[in-house]
Amino acid sequence: MKQSYFTALLIVITYAVSLGFYVWMGTTPPASIFHAVWKGGPVVSVLMALILMVIAYTVERIIALKKASGKGNIPEFVKNLKLDIDNGAIDKALAKCDDHQSSLAAVLRAALERYKMLIDFNVTDREKKVSEMEKAVEEATIMEMPLLENNLVAISTIASISTMVGLLGTTLGMIRAFAAMATSGAPDAVQLSLGISEALFNTALGIFGGITGIIAYNVFTSRVDRFSYMIDEAAFYIIHTLGTGK
Repeated sequence: MKQSYFTALLIVITYAVSLGFYVWMGTTPPASIFHAVWKGGPVVSVLMALILMVIAYTVERIIALKKASGKGNIPEFVKNLKLDIDNGAIDKALAKCDDHQSSLAAVLRAALERYKMLIDFNVTDREKKVSEMEKAVEEATIMEMPLLENNLVAISTIASISTMVGLLGTTLGMIRAFAAMATSGAPDAVQLSLGISEALFNTALGIFGGITGIIAYNVFTSRVDRFSYMIDEAAFYIIHTLGTGK
């Protein structure tokens, strides 16, 4: 499924769920917390949809990064791969990459395959070997990084939008509250309380959505950075070990 289709489907599903939940909250007893949230107005349904989207993207990123980590411990995999390379066992190293099935393994496998190809063509120039392996790593990294960084921009965008939508709901609530105060004679206490309630619940949900999105974005960005560092470190070792003929 293309990313645009996934995003569009996610928006439809999350808003349908949040709208249904919002309508249900309106049927709950007036003294319940759900009814109090319902009084926050229709913007509440949008905020709940944004929060559900952050949760959905978080689950998707956890699954994707788990798959990108491959099978087994990554530091142990890199350590064993370096031993094979030091011993000249390139085929064994390639087999380990196939078994590990991680993004790191895919990048390192590209470098090893390019090295084998150069050996088959009897390329002995060190600079040529290093250059070709660096190109192989760069090409493989270009293919893998989008898989690691996928949906991070969406999470960051939702974090910003959630806060702004919460502010919109707060403004609408305050407009209702001031409209109740502007009536001739005594202010409409019911409308005044509804306006203040709408403002506060929208503020709370907007802040919660923003905090959730920011935390998720920072956590996944940190994990992607660690992946990138491991790829660069392992690729550098392989390239310069094989390229210099050590």
